[in-house]
Amino acid sequence: STMRERKTTDPLNSTDPLHSSTDLSEGKEKLRLKQEVGLISGVSLIAGTMIGSGIFMSPEWVLHHMGTPASSLLIWAACGLLAMFGALSYAELGTIIKESGGEYIYILRIFGSFPAFLFAYTSVILVRPAGLAAVCLSFAEYAIAPFYPGCSSPQVAIKCTAAACILILTIINCLNVRLATSVMNIFTAAKLLALFVIVVGGLVLLANGQTQSFQNGFQGTTAGIGTVGVAFYQGLWSYDGWNNLNYVTEELKKPEVTLPRALMIAIPLVTCLYLLVNMSYLAAMTPSELLSSGAVAVTWGDKVLGSWAWLISLSVALSTFGSSNGTFFSGGRVCYIAAREGHMPDILSMAHVRCLTPSPALLFTSAMSLIMIISGNFTSIVNFFSFMAWFFYGMTISGLLYLKIKKPELPRSYKVPIIIPIIVLLAAVYLVLAPIIDQPQIEILYIILFIFSGIIFYFPLVRFKYHPRFLQTVTLYLQLLLEVAPTTRDAN
Repeated sequence: STMRERKTTDPLNSTDPLHSSTDLSEGKEKLRLKQEVGLISGVSLIAGTMIGSGIFMSPEWVLHHMGTPASSLLIWAACGLLAMFGALSYAELGTIIKESGGEYIYILRIFGSFPAFLFAYTSVILVRPAGLAAVCLSFAEYAIAPFYPGCSSPQVAIKCTAAACILILTIINCLNVRLATSVMNIFTAAKLLALFVIVVGGLVLLANGQTQSFQNGFQGTTAGIGTVGVAFYQGLWSYDGWNNLNYVTEELKKPEVTLPRALMIAIPLVTCLYLLVNMSYLAAMTPSELLSSGAVAVTWGDKVLGSWAWLISLSVALSTFGSSNGTFFSGGRVCYIAAREGHMPDILSMAHVRCLTPSPALLFTSAMSLIMIISGNFTSIVNFFSFMAWFFYGMTISGLLYLKIKKPELPRSYKVPIIIPIIVLLAAVYLVLAPIIDQPQIEILYIILFIFSGIIFYFPLVRFKYHPRFLQTVTLYLQLLLEVAPTTRDAN
């Protein structure tokens, strides 16, 4: 059938192991994804995805909404703290439910099939492709900016370059998991070097007395509920990726150790870098110059590096390409896991018989992202992405609180103090409700309607298992064309 019902051991209601180590069907052992992600690759996946376009594009928007340099720095620090709290909460979930899929698998195991389907439907069709499209659009802006000096780049060129970026990432990720993680490691090193250059340049400027932007730093701060919420959206966009390792739990080496350790290294590192980079921007530019800059990092390079400013454009392009690779790597896994659980067409749960990569899921994610690129722009995609993401983050964190209170006996190698997920849940509620209460927009209604439009597909296709015969034929032909076969879980 094209949508299958999985009879799986529920780790929350059973003393059995989380996964069966032997899953044989008619005498043939099924394919498994390899455990290729170690500590260094894990840190690279988190830091490499987080450090993408945001730190080079969002500072002007955070400053625009908050109104003053000091308050914008506070937002950046608060965003880092919130990302750390969220990641620590997810680390505990990842050691209880040792399955790939992030929020999807946690919602499925804790709340059941229907809310998990709504998450998968929304995430696979909109949220993940939107995030990838936004990063690839910013990559394209920086990559082609040197070819159009003194004027803005044409939209057609930007969108064609972004589409080419997605197609290259598709090829890399479909060929080999190790190749994809190697690309992540290399590009993470490159972007850390670029940020290090900006940090050192800023420290030199501050040492030389360029501190005008920080004098009376809070004077004129905007303090509206909705305004602060939107500023958080723009800041948190730069931290998005803190939960990426939870999407590939089954591909981690020793997940109970690697998952918490990688989070505790990557997120504080990124937070410190972001604060120092923002201080460097404000040391080189006045707030008004920063607000009028279309590409903050490039303007910084022109002011500080002079004839070497092209290095910044190159570094930002490399950074955003590496980030889009991390987003693509984890985003395809949500689609793959949802299909494996019977919430998406069967073909999306299969892996290539030689490359051992979830190529159909990756191809589908790629196709949806290309559609987003054609229709969207950076800022609208960020706000829309953030609203939906924090809605589901809040649901996932409430699931952790349920497990901590109702099922404290479940085995877990790591425990987070209960106050931390409570803080994250309150922040998620605020981030979802504040923009609606302060400045209601019709787009929010469209997003909510889209989430619940999943009901139309859930009941006939999943609940009542109605599977048109022609879809079975299509699945068979696609399986032969793509050289893919069904997979089973990895035993952790």
